[in-house]
Amino acid sequence: MTEKSHQLANARKLGCRPAQIRIGQPRLSAMRGFYARQAPARLDRSHIDPAPLMLGNDVLGDCTSAGIGNHLRATAALAGFQIAVTTSAAVQFYSRSTGYVPGNPATDNGGVEVDVLTTALRDGYALADQTLFPLWGSADPSDLNGIRNITAGLSAAYLGVQLATADMWEDQDGNLPPVWDTDSPADHGDPTPGSAGGHCLLLWDYTGTADTDLVTLLTWGSRQKATWRWVRSRIMEAHGLAWGQLHAPGGLYPAGDDWAALVEANAAYLRGVS
Repeated sequence: MTEKSHQLANARKLGCRPAQIRIGQPRLSAMRGFYARQAPARLDRSHIDPAPLMLGNDVLGDCTSAGIGNHLRATAALAGFQIAVTTSAAVQFYSRSTGYVPGNPATDNGGVEVDVLTTALRDGYALADQTLFPLWGSADPSDLNGIRNITAGLSAAYLGVQLATADMWEDQDGNLPPVWDTDSPADHGDPTPGSAGGHCLLLWDYTGTADTDLVTLLTWGSRQKATWRWVRSRIMEAHGLAWGQLHAPGGLYPAGDDWAALVEANAAYLRGVS
């Protein structure tokens, strides 16, 4: 087993608190054309490396911050370049967005995704050489077509999921199950969603839309396969992030009235929470 796989095997932290709804939070349904259109039947990005990083999620419950950092990297990869996101930057944002005090484990309590996204919108996600500000919006977690539209048009879907103990099962080399599915073997542990805890991860691509078709998730510095029926079983919230500074316009990216509606939804929300 390589040193990298050894590290992954022994340190996977959770840290997504139960989904919350805030008054006036932006909704992707404001982008009527973008959100309601028929999503691509499949999204093959096997030729593109989103280069996800651990970003401290092996020692801290900072998955909500790591998810934003890796969303930045996924967006950059789709545009043909890459952006440096350090663990220290991810931990710094985790601290700013959740109240975590570095060095005090008692304050490492994870994050509420909508509050973490609100912090990113208001204060930005600070990197070593720049601070980037996303627009964001929430989606109905039961609307898989909407989630596919987010994935195809906004780089990746930012999800909150309730992991089962069975999902965290490891083989003798410390590897997770090759495919997360709802029919996990009995010896993998409790299959009940949430029995392990909440986690933030990204949905990157998918082979089709049937229950047993596979999706690629970005989490813990790697790519994890899962079925759509697993996604439906585990998901508790879904959001889309748009980085106007990074994303190359065109393709399925929101434009025109849709983009203007997202901008206004975020501006209205900020006016309410500032």
